[in-house]
Amino acid sequence: MTIAPEPRTTPAGLPGTEPRADTESVGTVLLALLANLVIAVAKLVAGLISGSAAMLSEAAHSFADTVTEVFLYVALRRGGKPADEEHPFGYGKESYVWAFIAALFTFVGGAGFSIYHGVGTIVSGEGAGEYLWSYVVLAVSFVAEGTSFLRARRQVHEESRRWNVTASRFLRLTPDTTVKAVFFEDSAALIGLLVAGAGLGLAQLTGAELFDGLASIVIGLLLLVVAFVLARSNVSLLVGRAVPRRVHNQIAADLRSIPVVTAVPTLLTMQIGPGDILVAAKVDFDDEVPGKEIEAASDEAERRLRERYPEIRYVFLDPTRGVPGRDHIDGGLDR
Repeated sequence: MTIAPEPRTTPAGLPGTEPRADTESVGTVLLALLANLVIAVAKLVAGLISGSAAMLSEAAHSFADTVTEVFLYVALRRGGKPADEEHPFGYGKESYVWAFIAALFTFVGGAGFSIYHGVGTIVSGEGAGEYLWSYVVLAVSFVAEGTSFLRARRQVHEESRRWNVTASRFLRLTPDTTVKAVFFEDSAALIGLLVAGAGLGLAQLTGAELFDGLASIVIGLLLLVVAFVLARSNVSLLVGRAVPRRVHNQIAADLRSIPVVTAVPTLLTMQIGPGDILVAAKVDFDDEVPGKEIEAASDEAERRLRERYPEIRYVFLDPTRGVPGRDHIDGGLDR
């Protein structure tokens, strides 16, 4: 039995995305894009003037982040398209495709250049030259990146409070990979700026360009970690990730609470978009109940599930034989 989707109207107790959060995610991405573009140009100029490997790596980092934000903006717009006959479950998963491409670009464009240039600086031993411009740009960049980070951090904390989970758990479980990407990239950017500043300071104090090159390599490794975390998250969602275990068990309990339901032997869930969930379940109805009551019970199941979790867009219930009281619990994402 298929239950068609209805418009969502109220928030639910699950880390997800609703219209207000979508709008805020767009604002978060656009602010990060503008900040990274301005910072990238400033770092590039300072890097060319000073010859610092760390500064040039930071420029590559910011340019990579700028392109990444473009991909994330496309992810938000493309993933929000409504369902049609060609894509009956909507375009939500396309947002994960673009977010995955963004993670790959961070890996290749940012991390690859930073590590390569850092190794080159250590081997050649070329000096960083003028340091003043680099310090000025690093300071200004820290303020700009910090502004973008604070907005992303505020959104993460607001959403985590709304869903009654910790911020770290929200970042692990949220299907809104755009705000997750901005948060991690801005965090990496702030750490990278501190590393670049430390590398330049040590190179200036000791006269050894080894520290400048090492700073560049550390920045590259930092980007590798961020790219890996984001890529793995998007791959999991593309493959078809289930909802968190707590939500899975609550859905099973809501189905089981229908008077004519004797068991829910199989319950499958899938995140089909940043704010859309599919539920498919094999349900054992009381053998003595007529078809009319089974239809009414299915409508009641739909109402209860959507009332608790408006992100649930599709519900498929398959009447099947089962063992009374034996329900599919403790499924879903165990994190």
